[in-house]
Amino acid sequence: MKYAINSEIAFTYITSNKKLTMVAALGVVLGIAVYIFMNSMMAGFDKQINDLVFRSISHIRIFKDDEVSRPIRNADSSASLIVNPKVVPIVNTILNPKMVIKLLEAQPDVTVVSPQINVSVFYNNGKSQIGGASLGFLPEKGNQMYNIKSFMVDGNFDDLKNNQNGILIGSGISRKMNLNVGDNISLTSSKGVTKVMNIMGIFQTNNSREDKSRSYINLQAAQQLLQQGASYVTDINVNVIDYSKADQYSASFSALTGYKAEDWKTANETLVAGVRMRRIVISFVSYTILLVAGFGIYNILNMTVTSKINDIAILKAIGFKGGDVVRIFVTQALTVGFIGIVLGVFCASILIFWLQHVYIGGDIGYFPIDFSFIEFMKAIGLGFLITFLAGYIPARKAAQVDPVSIFRK
Repeated sequence: MKYAINSEIAFTYITSNKKLTMVAALGVVLGIAVYIFMNSMMAGFDKQINDLVFRSISHIRIFKDDEVSRPIRNADSSASLIVNPKVVPIVNTILNPKMVIKLLEAQPDVTVVSPQINVSVFYNNGKSQIGGASLGFLPEKGNQMYNIKSFMVDGNFDDLKNNQNGILIGSGISRKMNLNVGDNISLTSSKGVTKVMNIMGIFQTNNSREDKSRSYINLQAAQQLLQQGASYVTDINVNVIDYSKADQYSASFSALTGYKAEDWKTANETLVAGVRMRRIVISFVSYTILLVAGFGIYNILNMTVTSKINDIAILKAIGFKGGDVVRIFVTQALTVGFIGIVLGVFCASILIFWLQHVYIGGDIGYFPIDFSFIEFMKAIGLGFLITFLAGYIPARKAAQVDPVSIFRK
């Protein structure tokens, strides 16, 4: 019964000064909406960057690293015969790649392993010539790794594995050289080998540099362009279940295979640092706005406690305890917070939905923002926590009021 009376008193305080209640609720609306918007935008940016990055690179790259010559010393002398170490001229290929692939595929958390060869080529069509790079791989493995089918704009990706002389070209190459699916294109490698390829499809990654220079061919065709045998492989690329932990796997893969394993974070340190910096800034701004909303509720409830000090003294005089007074003001704070959270979630949802349909253009496409259920739940939880604390602090002050001292005044 007393709990019902406490709630009734709290709602009376809320409705007795509607302007202050609206101001407090508006602060929560703004805080929750901005928090959800900023973090959803951050999630969208991360997803956009990952989509673009992992269209051309794997989570972990296995390769034979360059070796630097070491100084040679005589047994009877400390003088070095080689004083200017240089890169040793060796062939950087994976020995027995099939065995290495089996070892990697047997590891837990590995989703796909793809042998690859990068070939520097010139694309020729009549008198037109464009420099670029062609990636030789096993089509099924390559699609699992890069999801190439998702950014195909013409042709059929599956036709590539049925034609050893087939090729997939970027949309930029297609436009520059006026080529379509079914046409032939001539590739000249750095070894001087020229090979006529049939265009099986055209892809568009929305990365203009990639689309104007990259192509995909079968592993065997890449070996022929470099005048190498069937066992020639320069890279073995690996994808794992959680790409964020790729750096943790690279050391173990290197020890397992005896080759250098480079994770995508190490290969893109500037990009990773930029992402980390953006997260820090966005998190700081969003949390700050939530705290400002909490301070707004705190100030309003503190003013309420001051203005209602006589009412509080009367309540305590007629038998209300300090805990009852705390519940009254905490209920008031949580009610205002609930209203603000509901409206804030609604406003954030409308804003995110609208921005998802705003076309930015270029490599980005539509505005990179994403509905994140986790961020919505975090915003609701933080909203209630902050409003609870904002109500509890002045409520404790109200609970400590001495009715006798108030009546004497």
